[in-house]
Amino acid sequence: MEGTVFTPSLEGMQHIKSPQGEMLTKPFLEVCRLILPVIDKFGPAMTLVKSDIGGNISRLEKKYQSNTTKYNYLYNMVKEEVECKTAKGSSSCTNGILWLTRAMDFLVELFRNLLAHPNWTMVEACTDSYGKTLKKYHGWIASSGFTVAMKLAPDRKKFMEVIAGNGDVNADMEKFCSTFPSFLQENHKFLARFGLDDMKA
Repeated sequence: MEGTVFTPSLEGMQHIKSPQGEMLTKPFLEVCRLILPVIDKFGPAMTLVKSDIGGNISRLEKKYQSNTTKYNYLYNMVKEEVECKTAKGSSSCTNGILWLTRAMDFLVELFRNLLAHPNWTMVEACTDSYGKTLKKYHGWIASSGFTVAMKLAPDRKKFMEVIAGNGDVNADMEKFCSTFPSFLQENHKFLARFGLDDMKA
């Protein structure tokens, strides 16, 4: 593998915005998809997260494919649903963007923990990240399922070796954590304008 598992997503981030600074649908979804191989390396601990991310990417992609010109900009999906008063539906694209962004928040926080706390186990790093990001939006059942799944987190040393490839994994992870959150924050801010950023599961 050339570089680390983060290399493709770091390259993809350069194309998320249009020259006018608008969030582009296809490149944003592509970067989210490029993180899935990292999640794969977690094994069963991340099955829930992976299926959630994959499902939301598919939903948004389907919408994008239905009219690539109209939905070239990610927020056009939200604006349309707000006008039609369907944004709060559980199967809306707005909901898909929100949960995809939250799942990415969780992963960024997890990678930050791995960088900041070299002595933490993977279970500790995952549990802390979950508490800071997804937990407040999950109901009791989802929260319990997540807590059980986290106990299946792989050995930290093995995980880091697997994702390193032949690149500098800490440098790439740091770059990912310093670059991607600005896009995620923009999603949150946009959704908050319509009172859509605090929807629960």
